[in-house]
Amino acid sequence: MSVFGSLMSKILGHSARVSEAKVNAERASAPAAAPAPAPAAAAAPAASTATAPAPVSMATIEASLEDMAQGSKQKLDWRNSIVDLMKLVGIDSDITNRRALANELGYTGDLNDSATMNVWLHKEVMRRMAESGGEVPANLRD
Repeated sequence: MSVFGSLMSKILGHSARVSEAKVNAERASAPAAAPAPAPAAAAAPAASTATAPAPVSMATIEASLEDMAQGSKQKLDWRNSIVDLMKLVGIDSDITNRRALANELGYTGDLNDSATMNVWLHKEVMRRMAESGGEVPANLRD
């Protein structure tokens, strides 16, 4: 998987775990509900959601990142730093990975000018996350 694909997968995976935990907590505190639908009726929607995941809003992505930041022992400025964003989601932020990410996303500047590249990377990652609705584009999944 690409560096961008890994980044998105980690963010979306965290978001899904948080959402699932909230749903489970709501179910546990809610009064007994009506019986579950028949297994055949329940299986059909699950199959369709497995093939086409619903897009995730940028607000959901940001909430997931905020939640991750609150759980981190480090103070990471993920809103402004690609290095901190990568650290937050558990991806090695070394120059090799950042150059790989730059190549994936089409950076045309000097790969040895890490300060300029880092600023561009952060803006481009945030733009692509917002643009994609939280879905990793097919060309960046490999």
